[in-house]
Amino acid sequence: MKRPARRATAAVTAIALAALALGTPLAHAQAAPAAPATTAAVVSGNAPPVPQDARQREYLIGAGDVLRVAVYQNPDLAIETRVSDTGQISFPLLGQVTVGGLTVPQVEKALADGLRTGNFVKQPQVTVLVTQVRGNQASALGMVNRPGRFPIDVSGMRLSELLAQAGGIAPGGSDVVILTGIRNGQPYRLQVDIAALFANGAQSQDPVVLNGDTIYVERMPTVYIYGEVQRPGAIRLENNMTLMQALASGGGLTQRGTTRGLRVHRRNGEGRVEELQPGMNDALQNGDVIYIRESLF
Repeated sequence: MKRPARRATAAVTAIALAALALGTPLAHAQAAPAAPATTAAVVSGNAPPVPQDARQREYLIGAGDVLRVAVYQNPDLAIETRVSDTGQISFPLLGQVTVGGLTVPQVEKALADGLRTGNFVKQPQVTVLVTQVRGNQASALGMVNRPGRFPIDVSGMRLSELLAQAGGIAPGGSDVVILTGIRNGQPYRLQVDIAALFANGAQSQDPVVLNGDTIYVERMPTVYIYGEVQRPGAIRLENNMTLMQALASGGGLTQRGTTRGLRVHRRNGEGRVEELQPGMNDALQNGDVIYIRESLF
């Protein structure tokens, strides 16, 4: 019974000695001075590469942004400057440097390369921080909870993300969002059905928002029902809603109501109101007014 105990003791001793032997170089490695921290992430040779989607969504610097630049062990090169309308900054020793349309790591590399090739700093370590985002912005207007201008803080921002920054669609807002802007030098306009977008989950239907774009949410389309219905008043007009569906949304007819002589008032393209007699399966239009008469029998 004592031999296994001696073997266990010997094994533990061997492991402890091995750990002590490995501990010496580790201690020396930890004593080495740490490299200065930078805003850019450092990826080791064994680390997995950054996903392509993540690289594409890095913020692109634009005109009006404020940058804070520091060079390690060169405090005289530290500046805080605003990007000009032409996308440039003025940097000591280098003069005008184009930074518009670049990511933060790309600007850091451009400045470091300039200092190195100009023999100003042997091994420059440049840190760039965007302290104010003013360059790339888009607007959200209409029936949103927080209308205004918002920064496009990532490359490839989607319409749904801008809508979320604006607090989403306000009560009474339509499910259809209109995106306007400039594409290839030409005016651009696109209607996006938000309800269908989330129902399908297709990112291809969620357009990318660019600098200067505007999204606009209209009031929800509405029809009005009056007369002998259970719940008269305004009803949200769904896509391709028929007259029969609208009557059902209004709670149906009262005991005295009849569909005989039913009339729909609709404003035509010239602005005049017309009186129509649609079928129960005919689609309604935004602004239609339905009147249900009382049965005489």
